[in-house]
Amino acid sequence: MLSNPLRLVVSLAVGVVASCFGCRAGVAAAAADFRGLELWYRQPAKEWTEALPVGNGRLGAMVFGGVAAETIQLNEDTIWCGRPEALNRTAAGKQLPQIRALLFAGKFAAAEKLVQDEVIGPQPQVGRSHQTLGELKLAFTLPAGEPTAYRRALDLDSATATTEFTLGGVTYRREVLASAPDRLLVVRLTASKPGQIDFTAALQRDDVTVTARPDGSLEMVGQALTDHRGDGVKFAGVLRVVPEGGTLTVEGNTLALRGADAATLLFAVRSDYNAPMPAVPLARSNLAAAQTDLAAVAGQSFATLAERARADHRRLFRRAALSFGDDPLAALPTDERLRRAQAGAEDLGLLALHFQYGRYLLLGSSRPGDLAANLQGIWNGAMYAPWSADYHININIQMNYWPAEVTGLGECHEPFFALIENLAANGGRLAAQEIYGARGAVAHYTTDAWLGASTDGQPVWAMWPMGFAWSTRHFWEHYLYTGDRDFLARRAYPVLRDAALFFLDWLVPDPRTGRLVSGPSASPENEFIAPDGSHHSVSMGNSMDQQIVWETFTNFLAAARELGIADETVAAVDTARAKLALPQIATDGRVMEWAQEFGEFYPGHRHISHLYGLHPSAQFTRSSAAAGGQDFFAAARKTLEFRLAHGGGHTGWSRAWIVNMWARLGDSGNARADLQALLAHSTLPNLFDNHPPFQIDGNFGATAGIAEMLLQSHDAGIVDLLPALPAEWRTGHVTGLRARGGFEVSLWWRDGRLERGEIVSLLGQPLTVRYGDKLVRDLPTTRGQMIDVMKALGL
Repeated sequence: MLSNPLRLVVSLAVGVVASCFGCRAGVAAAAADFRGLELWYRQPAKEWTEALPVGNGRLGAMVFGGVAAETIQLNEDTIWCGRPEALNRTAAGKQLPQIRALLFAGKFAAAEKLVQDEVIGPQPQVGRSHQTLGELKLAFTLPAGEPTAYRRALDLDSATATTEFTLGGVTYRREVLASAPDRLLVVRLTASKPGQIDFTAALQRDDVTVTARPDGSLEMVGQALTDHRGDGVKFAGVLRVVPEGGTLTVEGNTLALRGADAATLLFAVRSDYNAPMPAVPLARSNLAAAQTDLAAVAGQSFATLAERARADHRRLFRRAALSFGDDPLAALPTDERLRRAQAGAEDLGLLALHFQYGRYLLLGSSRPGDLAANLQGIWNGAMYAPWSADYHININIQMNYWPAEVTGLGECHEPFFALIENLAANGGRLAAQEIYGARGAVAHYTTDAWLGASTDGQPVWAMWPMGFAWSTRHFWEHYLYTGDRDFLARRAYPVLRDAALFFLDWLVPDPRTGRLVSGPSASPENEFIAPDGSHHSVSMGNSMDQQIVWETFTNFLAAARELGIADETVAAVDTARAKLALPQIATDGRVMEWAQEFGEFYPGHRHISHLYGLHPSAQFTRSSAAAGGQDFFAAARKTLEFRLAHGGGHTGWSRAWIVNMWARLGDSGNARADLQALLAHSTLPNLFDNHPPFQIDGNFGATAGIAEMLLQSHDAGIVDLLPALPAEWRTGHVTGLRARGGFEVSLWWRDGRLERGEIVSLLGQPLTVRYGDKLVRDLPTTRGQMIDVMKALGL
């Protein structure tokens, strides 16, 4: 019924002894592949979703590109209002036997009422949200008239936003970048003639104190308040203006620079947020910490700062490249190209740009040592963001990290690992024990910077204790890509064990079959139609739950085997997995979403939860279909077709997930069509994904989907080349993609046929490779060896 990842992942991992967290070897992408990778426009941004993002993982900005008045909206990843709160339910586990008995008896309404009243807690008393840090406002004195040759751009390769125009015979240029090595926002203002830089600078945000200092700095001190209450992170930001010529003065709580030749503005910010233990703020002066960041670069030129930032960015960004050849539409601004795509035109250059934009955004919002990318990455212009810009762990944050390993950004995965470890330590283990009376760790559909693991809201989304377990699969995936045994032992195994222990105590036998099932639980965020015509959300043994439990057990057992661990927990998990109820195929040939053949109340729902086994998991595969038994691979296709025929994929992130599913099914035509639909219906003018409103997960999901169309490595250890290449992508190349087992893959194709392929073995593991109907198994490799694909396959 299901393929056996335990067998395949262990075969990939056997003998792996080296760490390869960010190892780099193999084919270097040509510099030409990164020229012209820019979003550009002929006018300033009028709306936030037209502004251009820069970020260094912790500090971000949205650049509007105004002429006489520039707005640079500021973000820092820890600016959260609210506070940690106690569990909103305890001892709910005492109600579980009664709830389960009602569900097994088909008394869904009574069971859901008990779930709502006894398991799901009330909403938090204090609102919690990621908040904007404020705005840097620059008001310029310029010659009279209208600007000409205006151009606003974001260069993905240099990670720099630029605004350029000519006015009164002077060409003005403004550059904005976020430096990861120096942890600063840097703004550079120049003009083609001396003495033309003339502006005032202000920092603005509600409920902060701004002080202008004679040394040419602005200090902003405040707290992320909740409804004007003192709940939230305390922070301080410092803006320093470094003039070249001219006169710098203090004007009230602003700085004024008159008649300068050029200027560099440096902005630093620090907060008291303590990531490992948010309930205990850092005991330090945020203002002094920000001033220390600025002092570290005192006397350094903009050229030095920019080169250091760009070198650091390119070290990661240039690992992978995608090209479809010369771009005939490069002379068109991005918003015009997007409008053409929305009208149905093919634009492969825009598609390649979108692929790299996802990688750029991940680099800008998720760096080691910083917080994980939230629902908006780090870019948030609101005090109270949609869905609080939190961490939805029922697909959204997982999707944020789908492109991390495969596109060569394994280091960017690190903040997600830290989030899940901190979640277990601060909330997950306590929630398992206090709410359910279970071992291990649990979290539900969402968490945030305060690391709560209890649940609130309505059962249709809130009664779903699977978020933590789903997140642990990323740890195992990282190991499969890198072979990092130290990571497996110190970080992956403990969280996998926590998830497995919870399930051991959570699962119960279904009285009809004796098989172990999860519940009470919803299939996110859908409802079923009961035999009496009523509709409900909570039941026992939902397909997604069973798939996540099976995968968690399987990954845990594989990790234990790799580490040579054979204890009571391992034996108990092995026994429980053998007794686990597995998903079934309905009489109409589709994968059943629930344990019984219920109808969907929302047949076009955006969540396609019961296809978790197709993607992101690897339970419904070509190999499992070929092995006999129930064909879940074919059933998954019918399921996807049905969901789309009834209106599915209507949100940006859902459409991106569907692209990945079509790619797994080898359906290049539908994968391409849904990429086109993503651009046409769910992409904002600055190429941010539109849920609506803006959510960044669709950007990351689209990047992962394009990679999935070009390379797969999830099925039985096979490195599958161009598995879902659309006919319309006739000629192109991709370099630097990563495959499980420790391989770096670069491919060139012409007229829809593979023309050249190079695979570098990063770990020295045997290679099984497939292109079309050509398959070669277990090629021996050595670490650093480059395999000529055409020769290996006899092409």
